[in-house]
Amino acid sequence: MGYMSGVLASMLGIVFVAFMIATIGYLLGAIEIKGISLGTAGVLLAALIYGVIVSKHPELYMGESYIVLFDDAIKAKFSLISSIGTALFVTSVGLIAGPKFFRNFNKATMSFVYMGVIVIAIGSAITLAFILLDKNLEPGMAVGLMTGALTSTPGLSAAKEVAAGAEDLVTAGYGIAYLYGVLGVVFFVQIMPKILKVDMDEERAKLVAVNAQAASSFKQKVRKIEPFGFFPFFFAIAIGCILGAFKIPGINFSLGNSGGCLVAGLIVGHFGHLGGIDLRIEKNTLNFMRELGLVLFLIGAGVPGGVNFVNSVRISYFIYGIVMTTVPMLIGYFLATKVFKIDLLNSLGSITGGMTSTPALGALIATAGTDEVAGAYAATYPVALVCVVIMAKVLLMLS
Repeated sequence: MGYMSGVLASMLGIVFVAFMIATIGYLLGAIEIKGISLGTAGVLLAALIYGVIVSKHPELYMGESYIVLFDDAIKAKFSLISSIGTALFVTSVGLIAGPKFFRNFNKATMSFVYMGVIVIAIGSAITLAFILLDKNLEPGMAVGLMTGALTSTPGLSAAKEVAAGAEDLVTAGYGIAYLYGVLGVVFFVQIMPKILKVDMDEERAKLVAVNAQAASSFKQKVRKIEPFGFFPFFFAIAIGCILGAFKIPGINFSLGNSGGCLVAGLIVGHFGHLGGIDLRIEKNTLNFMRELGLVLFLIGAGVPGGVNFVNSVRISYFIYGIVMTTVPMLIGYFLATKVFKIDLLNSLGSITGGMTSTPALGALIATAGTDEVAGAYAATYPVALVCVVIMAKVLLMLS
């Protein structure tokens, strides 16, 4: 009997669960309806479903039947998976965009900065309106819904720091709004090109024309430490974690690992060498790391999100979350295309950055057939990240 219990615990352990979620998620993501599919975001759906099920049956997690130990295990282990996945994904995005990012950063690309501010400002205004209109809506729940709708884990962390005694409400709100926050943007970036009936080859050509730059060259001889590109990749992550740890006094703001790794990836990708050491990485390696990071992030964020999903759920909260995701996305897209005159793929890239949506960028890259869209995401994301962290704290302090 003891032997069988050990086998069960092993089968239901973190390694088995994570890879089984990924397996089922990819099967779900492969289902295509009229050219629209979840893609890698299918992993998120599988993770959320598992989180909901296991919250009712904790014995399905490592054979553990004690809910207190279950909660601790979920938070600790899946948080680690999410953190590793985030670091891998955003560092890859930074390294891909880095060689062209700073060379292309001019007056025209300031539009991406404005997009980051605008999208978060609209989401924050909607959140404040719901707090004022619905007297039964706790500010902690409202801000949690906002961070979930905008898929911002750093925003969630910042809100929990301020929400003294209401941390569980913030987390529950995040879990409730997160599913639509992810899937809404994932579907949006796939649907818009179909609605507009655009020629994707033509749009890709426009994108390449906007982002075209000569490849950087080195005047000095450089050598690789190892053949696979792991050294520069891990070096960028380490630097990113250091950058992310610095806090701005007063507002207690930091980039966190996600923002820090993105910035570090951009810098390492831009310079491409450290003294005589070659820091360039093959595109195939970066694509692999990006996809692996995305999957780990979705598993790590999705399972706890599914657990929190059932804690304080109400129909009205679903609706609030849907509005907080949809309205900033639609207004942002309108402004990007009509006011800032940004081409379609860069507009969608800036939307994924403004919504701080890691999975949506993955879906957009697949839809566009080029990772050039990562440039718009990389330009918009840091600004949106800073804004959502600040606004999460401001809304709770004002409420």
